[in-house]
Amino acid sequence: MTTSPETAGIRAATGTQFTLRHGGATAIIASLAAGLRHYDKGGVELVESYPLDAIAPGAAGITLAPFANRIDGGLWQLNGTRQQLDITEVPRNNAIHGLLRNTGYHCLEHSQAHVLLEAVIHPQHGYPFLARHQVRYELLASGDLRVAQTLINDSNSAAPFVLGAHPYFTLGDTAPEDLRIQVNAATCLTVNERMIPTVAVEVSGVFDLREGQAVPESLMDHAFTDLLTDDGVARHTLSAQDGRSVSLWHDSSVQYVHVYITKEFPGRSLAVAMEPMTGPANAFNSGDGLRWLGAGEHFTMTWGIESLL
Repeated sequence: MTTSPETAGIRAATGTQFTLRHGGATAIIASLAAGLRHYDKGGVELVESYPLDAIAPGAAGITLAPFANRIDGGLWQLNGTRQQLDITEVPRNNAIHGLLRNTGYHCLEHSQAHVLLEAVIHPQHGYPFLARHQVRYELLASGDLRVAQTLINDSNSAAPFVLGAHPYFTLGDTAPEDLRIQVNAATCLTVNERMIPTVAVEVSGVFDLREGQAVPESLMDHAFTDLLTDDGVARHTLSAQDGRSVSLWHDSSVQYVHVYITKEFPGRSLAVAMEPMTGPANAFNSGDGLRWLGAGEHFTMTWGIESLL
């Protein structure tokens, strides 16, 4: 079934809202940045949501292409030629969260349980490539959520990219400071004052989340890698004392998970984002996790949200 954005949902600050219902769960996807605006299972909210008249606070739930997180000064080199992206994080003089944050996606498919959205990345300042980013959300019979993000290179030359997403996780009305966080990663990337990665180090102290620890009240904005997997799938979890939990899972195309803990999310003393990314911040310069997509080729990263309630 193919449905136009104009008839698939209602209008809001983040564009058309696509509601999915299946397996006792409800997800609401916004056409702006193909963002996950709401997701609950059995009435228990599992991601931080926001009102219809607001744009995504702190990039909540948006998808990221053709780069994730930051590029230092918005600068990088393409075959020896300087590329200058628009500065979108003015206080730190960085380009941040890709090129589609303020773009409305078009609907290619929409059913009760899934939606497929697409946006075009046009050649522009600092990124002289033509590409398409497709995002498919699907609610499974279990009520869990599966997301596939695909980048298609419509250029005549190879294009660099990193894909990512920016979900904030919650567990109903449990305060974030009462949750435990577990991130199955052995290495953390330290950052400078502008949040650009500097050195990869073995996790320790507050950054060793492999066995789980209380959500730290100290702020965190760091990428983790050397991920521990089970049959090619990694999981990172927020859990409550009563045994309930919500997990981010992803396939092996995702080599980094970025943990962002902030006190600036509206209405929350703390908010916790666990972000699947194929590469870390500043990958266009460091080369870490950076992939190149040949002309006419496509690449897909898959991730999702599971819960035990």
